[in-house]
Amino acid sequence: MGAHLPDYYFRVRENGALVFRVDTENRQRRIEMDQIAMVNIRNGEIKPHGDRTLGDDDVAAIQNWMAERQSVLADRTIDDILRTVDHLNLTTQWAQSKASDDQLDAVTDSLLLAMHDLRSVLVRRKADRLMKDDTA
Repeated sequence: MGAHLPDYYFRVRENGALVFRVDTENRQRRIEMDQIAMVNIRNGEIKPHGDRTLGDDDVAAIQNWMAERQSVLADRTIDDILRTVDHLNLTTQWAQSKASDDQLDAVTDSLLLAMHDLRSVLVRRKADRLMKDDTA
């Protein structure tokens, strides 16, 4: 590990994180992590752990982490969508050149329904954006 550890550690959970204060300044020179809060990234809620009171530095560090985390998650979402486009292209190539009739029978209905649903949503959302641009 590096010579200097961060002051806070965020244990990521599905909807946010548990926040720990990191302490290395103790007699045993051990790393101690003391839970100070729980964060919900979806609604922005910061709940102090137990009967703790969070200081301004704590809140600022948590809010900074939340902003960075939301940016990372947004970037990952776009990356996942672009990977989906790649997978759709690979699936098209597979269906055209390698798939057996039995394999196609196993996936065709599911793929067609999912693609129809996606197409409907994309067309509706694009029409909404175009209508909004026309009124602006």
